[in-house]
Amino acid sequence: MEIERKFLPKSLPDNLSEYPFHQIEQGYLNTDPVIRIRREDEDYYLTYKSKGLLAREEYNLPLTKEAYLHLLPKIDGRLIAKKRYLIPLTSELTIELDIFEGELAPLILAEIEFTTEKEAKDFAPPKWLGEDVTYSTDYHNSILSQR
Repeated sequence: MEIERKFLPKSLPDNLSEYPFHQIEQGYLNTDPVIRIRREDEDYYLTYKSKGLLAREEYNLPLTKEAYLHLLPKIDGRLIAKKRYLIPLTSELTIELDIFEGELAPLILAEIEFTTEKEAKDFAPPKWLGEDVTYSTDYHNSILSQR
C-alpha cells in the first residue's frame, strides 16, 4: 500500500546539492490501471498502481535492463524524466523532491510517504512545501505523461 501526500513547493532548500538523488525516467504502458516502467539510476522496475489519491495499492517487480529497453518503445505518451532528491524530514519521514526535466520542466513536486492514513492526514507540512495537491489527479505522473 502506498500512502502519500503531494505538494507544489514554494521554494527549494538552499543546500539542495548536499542531498542524495536518483535520476529517474518512467513511461506508462497503461494508465487505467496504471502500469509503469521505470529506470532509477541503474535499476529497472515494472509497477502496477490501483486507483486512489491518498492511498492506493502499488506493486513493484524488478526488470532487467533488456526487458526495460524492450518495453520502452511501447509506452503511451511521453517518457518522464526527473531528478529525485531525498530530503530527510524526521527520523521516519523523507521528502522526495522531484525536479522534472524536458517537456515537464519547470514542474517541481514533493511527495512524502507514510505508514498509515492517519499519519498522513495528521501531518503538518513545513511552509516551503506549498500547496497540497494530494487530492488532485492532475499531478499523478500517469496523467502528466499524457499531457
